[in-house]
Amino acid sequence: MNIIKYTFLLVFLFNTNNIIAQESKPILLNMDIQIEATEAVNSIYNFDFEAADKEFRWLRYEYPKHPLPYFLLGFAEWWKMMPNPDVKTWDKKMLNYMDTCIYYCEELLDKDDKNMDAIFFMAAASGFQARIYAEREKWSKATFAGNRAVKYINEGKDFLDMSPEFSFGQGLLNYYIEWIKENYKFLKPVLLFFPNGDTELGLKQLEYATNNAFYSRTEALFWLMFIHTNETNEYHKALTIASYLHQKYPNNAYFNRYYARLTWGKGNYSETEKVSLSILEGIEQKKTGYEEISGRYAAYYLAYINEFVHRDSKKSKFYFEKCIEFAEKIKALDSGYYIYAHIYLARISKKNGDNVAAYKYYKKYTEIATNKKDEKYNEAKAYVKNNKKAQK
Repeated sequence: MNIIKYTFLLVFLFNTNNIIAQESKPILLNMDIQIEATEAVNSIYNFDFEAADKEFRWLRYEYPKHPLPYFLLGFAEWWKMMPNPDVKTWDKKMLNYMDTCIYYCEELLDKDDKNMDAIFFMAAASGFQARIYAEREKWSKATFAGNRAVKYINEGKDFLDMSPEFSFGQGLLNYYIEWIKENYKFLKPVLLFFPNGDTELGLKQLEYATNNAFYSRTEALFWLMFIHTNETNEYHKALTIASYLHQKYPNNAYFNRYYARLTWGKGNYSETEKVSLSILEGIEQKKTGYEEISGRYAAYYLAYINEFVHRDSKKSKFYFEKCIEFAEKIKALDSGYYIYAHIYLARISKKNGDNVAAYKYYKKYTEIATNKKDEKYNEAKAYVKNNKKAQK
């Protein structure tokens, strides 16, 4: 064999070995693919779904039989519904993509039941299916999908030292397992043989995912923000995460309203006002993800700030009315924002000498108030009683 043929043979063997190594290497450990997917994943969270879709379709072209592109396409559909989960527009498409993801996971598992990629994406796709089925109160389907998700999250323990992606599922399960048993009775038989949860470990695993994971990093941040707001009451930590997510993904309507909520709760009214105005502007411009739930939040905060900080009753009246309008469009008539907007509008009307409007808002408040013993209810009830004759 001459030197030229020998050289070509070496080059061929080297390239072939590289191709085999790349194909056998788990995608979760492939930094090149992470870099390739970075822009698209960021586009999802920034609500630029058109840009994300183009990139994911390219990934599907490159990896037609791998679960990754189908999971990401379904994940994009999930985030389209996040601002208002009651909208069912994206359900079918999201579930179909997750089904396809699961199909290719099963193919990989048939060849190797310890396939890292398959176990991760099987857990992730099943988890999102369980969430949407539970949201739609399809309990038997939610139970089946939840059972599968928990099974593969548990199998992911074997890979905790290899990939930080598995820390997210483990952390969420460790933190919420007891809560899930209590609040989702249909999953209790599934979790019967699982060890007890460990909230402290769960938080550490979620924090590890936020610092080291790629595909699950932002989801881990989202859940930590939620937990610190609603469970641990560590609002400063929640606000730090919310501020980061708001700055990194400025077009994400859900992150924006969460940030507005936390800044309002902490009394940072200048920041709340700025974000709330941008939310209403997004609704006015019909930007993707900006809808009535976000509008109800934003309008209420602006009304409150104008009434109690700027002392501008004209503007506060306008925004309280907007809050009511948004709430009625989505039939959120039991929300605190909707209820309290009526008592504040009643007081503003009374202050301005508009007794007809004041009576209307006070009367409505007596009908919708959830606390019949508080000071506001007694105030409304007394006004209606004292002014009933004047309205005839």
